[in-house]
Amino acid sequence: MKVSYKWLQEYVDIDLSPEDLGNALTMAGIEVEHITCFGQEIKGVVIGEILKIIPHPEADKLVICQVNLGQETVQIITGATNVQEGQRIPVAPVGAVLPGGIKMKKAKLRGLDSFGMLCSAGELNLDETLVSPESKDGIMILSPESPIGEDIVSWLNLDDAVLELSLTPNRSDCLSVINIAREIGTILKKPVRLPEINLAEGKENIEDLASVEVLDPDLCNRYAARLVKNVKLKPSPPWMQHYLRAAGIRSINNVVDISNYVMLETGQPLHTFDYDTLSGHKIIVRRAHEGEKMFTLDGQERIFNRENLLICDEKKPVAVAGVMGGLNTEVTEQTHHILIESARFDPAAIRHTSKDLGLRSESSLRFEKGLDVYSTIIAVQRAAQLMAELAEGEVVQGVLDVRGNLPEETVLTLRVQKVNELLGTALRQEEILAIIDDLKFSWEMAGSEIRVIIPSYRQDITREVDLIEEVARLHGYEKIPLTLPAGRMTEGKKTEFQNFEDQVKNYLTGAGFMEVITYSFISPRDYDRMMIPDDSSLRNGVVIMNPISDAQSVMRTTLIPGLLETASRNTNRRNLNFAFYEWGKIFIPGNEKLPQEPMMLGGVISGKLSQGWSRSPQNLDFYYLKGVLDGLFARFGIENWSLKGESLPVFLHPGRSGNIYIGDTYVGFIGEIHPAVQENYHLESRSYIFQVYVEEIMHLGKNTLCYQAVPKYPAIDRDMALLVKEEIPAQLIEEIIRQNGGTLLTGITLFDLYKGSQIPEGFKSLAYALTFQSKEKTLTDDEISPVFQKIQNELLNKFDVELR
Repeated sequence: MKVSYKWLQEYVDIDLSPEDLGNALTMAGIEVEHITCFGQEIKGVVIGEILKIIPHPEADKLVICQVNLGQETVQIITGATNVQEGQRIPVAPVGAVLPGGIKMKKAKLRGLDSFGMLCSAGELNLDETLVSPESKDGIMILSPESPIGEDIVSWLNLDDAVLELSLTPNRSDCLSVINIAREIGTILKKPVRLPEINLAEGKENIEDLASVEVLDPDLCNRYAARLVKNVKLKPSPPWMQHYLRAAGIRSINNVVDISNYVMLETGQPLHTFDYDTLSGHKIIVRRAHEGEKMFTLDGQERIFNRENLLICDEKKPVAVAGVMGGLNTEVTEQTHHILIESARFDPAAIRHTSKDLGLRSESSLRFEKGLDVYSTIIAVQRAAQLMAELAEGEVVQGVLDVRGNLPEETVLTLRVQKVNELLGTALRQEEILAIIDDLKFSWEMAGSEIRVIIPSYRQDITREVDLIEEVARLHGYEKIPLTLPAGRMTEGKKTEFQNFEDQVKNYLTGAGFMEVITYSFISPRDYDRMMIPDDSSLRNGVVIMNPISDAQSVMRTTLIPGLLETASRNTNRRNLNFAFYEWGKIFIPGNEKLPQEPMMLGGVISGKLSQGWSRSPQNLDFYYLKGVLDGLFARFGIENWSLKGESLPVFLHPGRSGNIYIGDTYVGFIGEIHPAVQENYHLESRSYIFQVYVEEIMHLGKNTLCYQAVPKYPAIDRDMALLVKEEIPAQLIEEIIRQNGGTLLTGITLFDLYKGSQIPEGFKSLAYALTFQSKEKTLTDDEISPVFQKIQNELLNKFDVELR
């Protein structure tokens, strides 16, 4: 936001230099990023009129000008090509000083005296916005009404300065010159003079000449309009042009300039329609029809969607609400009657429309940040007043004011104790009330609390802490004592879950696994490669609205696709021996708005362990992976885990896989990859995978490991070889042995599995080593034999086994 120092002085008496004012505003939280002073070095340059021009007798490219300076007429020789008799131009006579400290002296050019210099904008070090097109390549041409002999600095307002404010997003109120003046008045403790609006209205009533209908009040909760007839378009007065140029806005004509001036002054954007071009003289505020088109003031055709808000008449769109007007109702030299729009549009709607169209303007900038809904009437009244004064317009009686739901008055409670607690100060109630008075906020006491009524133009103040911030910045940030933050120091340590994660990862790393991290986004085609049926719950994933690509368009419901893709990538690069694991979340949609995100642990192995000096190569197979899981579970004291072969995932080999249970709780699966899936991922060797629920394992495991003393008494081993039907799992055999072994049985080891010519078809031989031991004494055969016999009898009864 750029604002003229002289413009601010119209509203508040400023007894500080522009530099000091900028520092005061910055210290109060309104950062002044840059200050531009135009004509500080210019002295003695005045406005002159060229009375006569004759060629120089000794130089083809020079001319002799007789220039009237008001008090005298001087001869000046110039080489400028754009000079003409009757022009009014800036003149630096002998003794004048130009930027850079250049002092003008009498000169002799080709034998003739020259008593000064006709100045260009560049020689005066002026901004290009102050230069008319005919002055770009020569002497600066001034307007015909420029007074001869007037000091150029005062006439062009070069004694002014422009303050450039860097506003934070919450201080959109300071996109208004009046509100910046309010800030200055608060800082300097000076009263603020607001413009007085006095209108002389005609006899006609606006309700007989125009109408407004708002079809989408959720996007426009207030729309006000005034009609000004018989305006005369002409250039704006110099003071208005200067203030607009200082703010970075080009002057066009008095009517358009007035709307921009009022926008800068009040912060409320306006739009002016050529009243005679509005069909039915009616304004309709509505959402656009899909594909509806209109040419905007920049000459571009815009295509709209249903989310864009338009201003229309009875036949066509005439403006993009809050962004830019339409070319079909533009104010031109043929315009006589002006309909002034002042409205409050939904900030989000304007922001989306501006983004959709790739079109930003001073108007949309203000609407996007939110406007004071109560400034709409003030702004439209102020614009009508200026059009009557500067465009000789006749203001039609009345205002069209269509209202929706207007916000209620904001009242906040401020506690003195809370102020001092947050700021670390010792402010008294009287000091805080004085700051509130300086802000011109109304207040009343409610016991020991202060109830503060927030003005509607301060939309950034919505909570008590916002009021405390106002107290802090106006009391002075530099006055707040420096203190270290107080608080209890706590020991920084990992959570139980983080410690569990570290233990699991350390174990798997020690078991020869490498950790991989894959994307949480996968492709639906991954489910096809894994042969997952269309009706499987695994396909019910969270679909991403704006995916990076089709290959990452859904959230994963299992870790397996990422692990198989990693295995495939390694196989393609001839790394055929690998063991990977991943610790990551999957995403399961449910009835809640957000999906469930359980943490999972998965792994994949294939190939062989490399040969060592003391071992031969070992296959990475199902039993190796099962042993890794067995060791992991044992690490957390889980002994009652088992494998079951029912309802296996389709991507697993049906005869070499199992679901993992801890007690009766399902926690995951383990198995060989189905040959067809292995082929789809181009894996050359048999590969094995597992996936388990992390939190289930943590909760079902033992939090602490108990020490067991080394037994004092020796153990006794007994072997048992059984002929068992092939379909009976070894796990069931072990359960019977454990159930009947009592407290004396301390270990069960399956050390042999045999199928061969000596074994009948459909049977297998299982050989177990049973360990018996007591903590109290050395066991005898008489004590062990009954237990051993009981185990054999139960196996015979349950599974009809045969002893070998």
